[in-house]
Amino acid sequence: MYDKKTDLAGPGISTYEKVKEVLPDNYHALLPPLKRMEALYMVKDYIEKGMAEALNLQMVQVPLIVSKDSGVNDYLDRDGSRTPIDFPAGLGLPKRIEAQVVQAATKWKRMALAQFECEVGQGINTDMRAVRKDYFLDHDHSSYVDQWDWEKRITAEDRTLDYLKDTVQKIWKVIVGAGKMVKEKFPELDDPRYPDFPEELTFFHAEEILEMYPDLPRKERETKLIMEYPAVFIIGIGSVLKDGYPHEMRAADYDDWITPTIKKNGEQMYGLNGDILVWNPVTKRRHELTSMGVRVTKESMKAQLEISDQMDFLELPYHQAILNDEIPLSIGGGIGQSRTYMYLLRCAHLGEVTISIWPDQLKEICKEKNIHVLE
Repeated sequence: MYDKKTDLAGPGISTYEKVKEVLPDNYHALLPPLKRMEALYMVKDYIEKGMAEALNLQMVQVPLIVSKDSGVNDYLDRDGSRTPIDFPAGLGLPKRIEAQVVQAATKWKRMALAQFECEVGQGINTDMRAVRKDYFLDHDHSSYVDQWDWEKRITAEDRTLDYLKDTVQKIWKVIVGAGKMVKEKFPELDDPRYPDFPEELTFFHAEEILEMYPDLPRKERETKLIMEYPAVFIIGIGSVLKDGYPHEMRAADYDDWITPTIKKNGEQMYGLNGDILVWNPVTKRRHELTSMGVRVTKESMKAQLEISDQMDFLELPYHQAILNDEIPLSIGGGIGQSRTYMYLLRCAHLGEVTISIWPDQLKEICKEKNIHVLE
């Protein structure tokens, strides 16, 4: 029996011995570094324009730093294990501003919908940059994070699983379209070892996956699943499942993971959120591209904060704005840019498409595997 708690501690493989085992042997990059950058920016442009058209989004500016007392920063989970970087700002002020580097723009985006006066059905997209210092640094986790953080205003009637699924399918169509485009522009990417990008996503609830693989922890369940279904959307991430554990820890104050949705064989399932996961044929591993969901109402936020023992958050400006109906209902998500480039450009390591810091131990492993990370 696996210890199901092991996968709740945070992302990453967690030992470099294991990283060495999972990184591919006999690897060679399909594109040299400069050509890879050319392809990367073609993908970036395609996805940003495709998202704008598919979801009616406008690109806007996004903060890199926020004030600590705003409550806008993203804590990523609900166990307090991943904390943002704090620093004082404003030289010469009687009291300097307590600032933080963002970990994601999840909460800010929802407030920004009101700031940019978005109508129902309109939304925003951002070229977001963040720092997550508490990640284990492996082949697909970096302390430097780049995402398309997007948000769209919706109505109460849109807060359904069908609306979520429709939005997910539109996003997937854009990602697959980007993959087809870049393969046409760069025939080197059409390698016979790697199958075409899956045209369709398969939807599963986290409870259904638990039923399929009851003795496996979350990452093992996901891996088993995507070996059979190479592109999936897993619904209901954050709520406690039948085995007494959530599929994964998820923050209590942005995605709605408590609302009842699917009922199957008389059993109620919960959640209006989820993740797109794909099978990466280069690394032969699970590969997460995006987390997204319908955002909390004031009722579901209070219920989730109570579950996570974070009711003190209700005093923060962001949470007060939700309680006082000052910011709109919305749906949104974060698509990992470098994760997407890594998948579409057939790379073995995040460092081939982004520049960050990596430990010497990891760089040595990569060198042995003919993986050349950018510095």
